[in-house]
Formats: sequence, C-alpha cells, structure tokens
Amino acid sequence: MTMSEGKAASLYTDGACRGNPGDGGAGAVLFDENGRVVTTAKKFLGTCTNNEAEYGALILGLEEALKAKHKNIRIFLDSELLVRQINGVYRVKNSRLKKLMKDVRKYLSMFDGYTVEHVPRSGNKMADRLANEAIDEFDAV
Repeated sequence: MTMSEGKAASLYTDGACRGNPGDGGAGAVLFDENGRVVTTAKKFLGTCTNNEAEYGALILGLEEALKAKHKNIRIFLDSELLVRQINGVYRVKNSRLKKLMKDVRKYLSMFDGYTVEHVPRSGNKMADRLANEAIDEFDAV
C-alpha cells in the first residue's frame, strides 16, 4: 500500500542478535511528521536468528505507531531482506518467518498508507542502539 502525498510519521526499527541464533533484541524509534521523536521502544526477544530479530523489531515498532495513532507511516529498515520480503520482491520461505510476516501484514493493514524503504545501517543508529541495549539489560540481570 502506498501513501498519497502528504506528511507521514517515520518509523526506524532494527533487530540485533548475538550469535545466529543467539540472544536477540529489538529497537524502534518513531518520529512525527515534523521529525520529532514521538517514542522509542526496546525489547529482549530471547533466542532467535538475525532475521527473526529484524521481524521482531518491526512488529514492536508497528505496535508503537498504532498506539500513537499514526495512520500514515514511512518505515525504514537496514535489512534489505526484510524490505524485499515486505515489498514482494522475495518470497518468505522459512516457516518461522512466515508466521512473523503474517503478523507484520496484519499490523500494516491497520494503516491507511505505508511505505517500506531500505536505509543504510549508518542511518539507523538509534534503533540499533536500542536493540543492543535490550540485550545488554537482559544480560545484566
């Protein structure tokens, strides 16, 4: 689903994994239409793969965007695989990722409009930091 021209919130998400599989974390940063941070979120995901962590981070971010009542959203991910899977360029073959993609599609259907774009890792530092903090905080317990 694409958006009509106009302002939209921006969501940056990133998953982190220490090992593959290993301890995973999710981070998300939501900006309003004027570029101000609306909310940040982080979550420890337990043992997962890198790709599962990326999906977990996106789901976390979509939940936050819906809670903040944003209806149009631009999503930025540094996982080219996930961007291409969501945009239909690549098929999702892994059974665990298929379930996560079903959740992503459910959340995306709740928005009036959205785009999903790749961003270089250097452009996603806040979400990356949050994902790693989630793992660090769990490890510290």
